[in-house]
Amino acid sequence: MSKKVAVFWPGDYRAKPNEWALPQSQETTGQLVAALKKLGRTPYVVEGYLTRPDQSIAKLGPIDDPMVGVYVHWTYAPHTVDGVVGKDNPLLLASNFSGTWPGLVALLNTGASLESVGRASSRVWTDAPDWTADAGFMERLDEWCTTGRITYDSGEIHDGPAVAADAAAISEQVLAEIRRKRILALMLGDTSMGMINGYFGPRLLYPIGFSEHKVDQAWLIERTKQVSQQRVDDAFQFVQDRGVTFHWGAQDATDFTADSTREQLRGYLAVLDLLDEFQADCLGWQYQLGLLKLLPPSDFAEGLLNSHARPEGNGHVVITSTEADQGNLVPMELMKRVLEAKGLAGSVMFHDVRWGAEHEGRWLWVLLNSGSCGAYAFNQDVSSLNGVHSYRQPAGYFPVAGGTFAGESLPGPITWARTWIDRQGELVMDLGRGESVSLPNDVREAWWGGTTRQWPFMAADLGCSKETIMAHYMSNHIAVAYGDIFSEMVALSRSLGFKIRVLSTGQPA
Repeated sequence: MSKKVAVFWPGDYRAKPNEWALPQSQETTGQLVAALKKLGRTPYVVEGYLTRPDQSIAKLGPIDDPMVGVYVHWTYAPHTVDGVVGKDNPLLLASNFSGTWPGLVALLNTGASLESVGRASSRVWTDAPDWTADAGFMERLDEWCTTGRITYDSGEIHDGPAVAADAAAISEQVLAEIRRKRILALMLGDTSMGMINGYFGPRLLYPIGFSEHKVDQAWLIERTKQVSQQRVDDAFQFVQDRGVTFHWGAQDATDFTADSTREQLRGYLAVLDLLDEFQADCLGWQYQLGLLKLLPPSDFAEGLLNSHARPEGNGHVVITSTEADQGNLVPMELMKRVLEAKGLAGSVMFHDVRWGAEHEGRWLWVLLNSGSCGAYAFNQDVSSLNGVHSYRQPAGYFPVAGGTFAGESLPGPITWARTWIDRQGELVMDLGRGESVSLPNDVREAWWGGTTRQWPFMAADLGCSKETIMAHYMSNHIAVAYGDIFSEMVALSRSLGFKIRVLSTGQPA
């Protein structure tokens, strides 16, 4: 492999997140350059953040040397993919494994996006203060420098196991419902922020029993004006009566007021009207970036839709996937149907795999996403919104004031899932069992405050190692449900024609 190595910075489209992350980008690049030099390589840095696809094409496209992308904050996948697709020079995605900014989230999303378009890449990460002193990291970097790729242990990746008769019966019940009436997903826009791995389209959706109907989310600008003030007032009273705690007018969020929440509820009601008009079963909501300066954030509305107790509701959740990510929308809707077929609450949470750490000898992931986590995670009461806190979305990301739908997830057994596109263009269902874990107050607050305190929080054991998630997981997003519906999801996924991967420390049963 060439001694010369290009180092580049994929970035956010928005200027403020790049500005916030600049010190980490510089520090991480310094560590990476020192490590490459120690291995006898000659690294050079591509100037500036790549903040648009055209910049990726212009700056990365001409490079034939091996390349390393630096991921320390959220970056859009096209800011890497569009410049490297169609090429075969060795490509490495490197992260500082920090929760401060969602760099790990960007690495996982970019890695999955590259996989979906058949572009080979490797991943490497470390949280060591001195990267050159991390023997495991240096060994992997040396492997990449020598061979152009890194091999990872795949011993925790399994095929789907045999399924017991009772689980198969539940699966057949859900399958029969889908065959009687296919699932219609209302898509408010396409996937947001460059999530190449999050859009499937009709060719992949039709065979698994789904259809999509796209509505330009610009409709919401006009549709919100049709929502009466009385409906907004009633919804506002509902969320207060059911227990939401609003943090209006906090010191760092003086523009977040009760009127901000009312406008978010107006958006929620407009979306309810669209769901009713098209008789849709579930929802993918782009929101970012197109509505950032036009309407308040969608997160509070998304949280309500994913809750049983909601204004003008029927006691059931409307599965809602933030960022219009169909890779989460599909398993979330299937999980909801399995849960309800078993007589359980049909609540499924949407999260980012944000960061992780060891606690009492156990590796736990911080699952954290700004929207689409319902109230059931915080109270396990289908009639209540207790435990929900609404903080102002950080202004650097969301210029129009509006609140989140946050809380601390309760402990308990979980089943998790994700759908992704492999190199053959086929859909794969990743599945696993795990546990939501209750942390001591000081640990929880340190982890939460070290990520984004305004967003919903879950500390989760995903039933497999850190290594397996970092090396093999094909998304930044994950769908999580309380209870054990693993076997039913294996059977249903198999019947619908998915390839199946089970991520587990032991042989799944």
